[in-house]
Amino acid sequence: MIRVLICDDHQIVRQGIKQILADASDLALAGEAASGPEAIARVRAGGIDVVLMDIAMPQRDGLDVLKQLKAEFPKLPVLMLSTYPDRQYAVRSLKLGAAGYLNKSADAEQMTEAIRRVAGGRLFITPNVAEQLAGAVGGGAHDDTPLHERLSHREYQVFRLLAAGRSVGEIAEQLVLAANTVSTYRARILEKTGVRNDVELALYAVRQEIV
Repeated sequence: MIRVLICDDHQIVRQGIKQILADASDLALAGEAASGPEAIARVRAGGIDVVLMDIAMPQRDGLDVLKQLKAEFPKLPVLMLSTYPDRQYAVRSLKLGAAGYLNKSADAEQMTEAIRRVAGGRLFITPNVAEQLAGAVGGGAHDDTPLHERLSHREYQVFRLLAAGRSVGEIAEQLVLAANTVSTYRARILEKTGVRNDVELALYAVRQEIV
């Protein structure tokens, strides 16, 4: 049996995934987590073969949790789930060590296939994500990679929150960072994206369909 931990803050989503697992003879529910810290604690308790991790988790987002889990449990496969368009997070997830990336619009058959594949030590990516990954790996000096792809994981987190209209103080509180640290990230983001202020940053994010 492949023991699966479901990490998602929406109970209705967890319930749906649990039903998918129940319908598969070789998959079993190992537990549930509704927040980033809860997911880490549950993995540390043991008895898990695959982690299904939503990106939009409260307290610590899924990418933060992924980074922590890969540091502590490098061989544990983590399959990222998201409602966001693949281009926003797929490549970032894989670069951080995810064993695969699956959009929540996937059907039950594709989800069970993904779980079995990563449990077997293989990578699961859709053709669309494979194309993006190839572009990210093969991009050179003349590639057309969007400027925001140059941002680090933490910079990208701050970037999305700034583009959504959050203040430096609000971002600091949400990400558990010092306000000065967030301001430093903001300065780097403006430089890397070539914009002058938060308004231009928000417009950039809209054009890139990030918010």
